[in-house]
Amino acid sequence: MIKVSFKGAEHTLEGNTTVRKIIAALGLNPESVLAMRDGKLIVNETFIGKEAEIRLISVVSGG
Repeated sequence: MIKVSFKGAEHTLEGNTTVRKIIAALGLNPESVLAMRDGKLIVNETFIGKEAEIRLISVVSGG
């Protein structure tokens, strides 16, 4: 199982998927969040195996 934390909430999802599919499963826009694993930024195409902990961070932009 993959543990995903986002804005203080924890979600558990099935493994063997990509970051993009994890983001979609949570109903989030892939352009609005960044994913991190073990303190390092990972891209949406990164494959996530059966056991992992992922943290999603909202992207903030402005001008």
